[in-house]
Amino acid sequence: MTIAVSRRAQRVKPSPTLAVTALANKLKAEGKDIIGLGAGEPDFDTPAHIAEAGIEAIRKGYTRYTNVDGIVELKDAIIRKFQRDNNIKYERNQILVSSGAKQTIYNLCMALLDAGDEVIIPAPYWVSYPDMVMLADGLPVTPDAGPEQGYKITPKQLAASITNKTRLLLINSPCNPTGAAYTAAEWRALGEVLLEHPRIVIGTDDMYEKIYWGAEPFTSLLTVVPELYDRTVTINGVSKAYAMTGWRLGYCGGPKELIAAMNTIQGQSTSNASSITQRAALQALDGDQSCVATMNQAFKERHDYIVKALNTLPGVSCVPASGAFYAFADVRGAMKNLGMRDDNAFCEYLINKAGVAVVAGSAFGSPGHMRLSFACSLETLQKAIERMRGVLPEGKAPAA
Repeated sequence: MTIAVSRRAQRVKPSPTLAVTALANKLKAEGKDIIGLGAGEPDFDTPAHIAEAGIEAIRKGYTRYTNVDGIVELKDAIIRKFQRDNNIKYERNQILVSSGAKQTIYNLCMALLDAGDEVIIPAPYWVSYPDMVMLADGLPVTPDAGPEQGYKITPKQLAASITNKTRLLLINSPCNPTGAAYTAAEWRALGEVLLEHPRIVIGTDDMYEKIYWGAEPFTSLLTVVPELYDRTVTINGVSKAYAMTGWRLGYCGGPKELIAAMNTIQGQSTSNASSITQRAALQALDGDQSCVATMNQAFKERHDYIVKALNTLPGVSCVPASGAFYAFADVRGAMKNLGMRDDNAFCEYLINKAGVAVVAGSAFGSPGHMRLSFACSLETLQKAIERMRGVLPEGKAPAA
């Protein structure tokens, strides 16, 4: 007997980044030598003082349900963080703690969107954005921001993407997969467009805020355009900055009516985030921050190496990033040298011929690219570059 699943489930696809990681692990289990550059998580252990807070929570019996929206102590720490780092002031009823920022964004889509509502998602985008929108019966609109504009959407593009059905803008800075980050002037220019359209809610995903080395200080949208306060949800979490991906904790601040609706959605799905993780996250936000700078320095060193190295490969071009731990490389030249039109085929070629697992750019809405995670050692990155160099041919010289 074949069971027909819902049309909703048929709209979406499994995460390509998780699929690449699973394939790399499968090949490794079969005895093949694979360098996996697909996973989007720090290779560092959770800092000891944060892990100890989780252990202490278990010892002290903090192992029961909490309020759906999070413990008061953590919500207060999040309020302090937003005020300290972003100059954004929230009250407790404007904060929601969730099991990862992915759940935060899913809650937002489910609480806000009705069937047929459009959501602007600049491409390249994080792979889960469009699928979460479709699960909420929304329609993704994906204007393309290519390498010639630093992978950042322009005000003109934003304005051209807005219709009377536009309900939400989801925007990520620094961006997964490109590492591009919006400057204060760029936020202001986008904000001027959004101020003309009061029905649009904005979700700003600041997950990579602390993994950043841009020319000017990191800024969130509301820091620059406070006039959008009443309809912006500022999203963040502890996964990337504090090497806590497996702990699963994200959070957001936003309009109290919308946060209340998101809280209701969460209450009927997962309920509260892990009580133990909440105690560890409290230590992460309020405790010693030197671990963040140490990890950030390592990511910057790896970024500088991998971008320079990728640009030496035939047919590959990579724009420097301002943050995150990904290199997003244009491989259209390399694909042409190999006689390939599909970036999925190109990435399959790399894993089969070079033993290097990367994610195709089409998964992020930008065909002709590949994303590499440099959340690994420099030695691993150097090995990966040499393997790719060994299987990427030079372009053919033009006929005389």
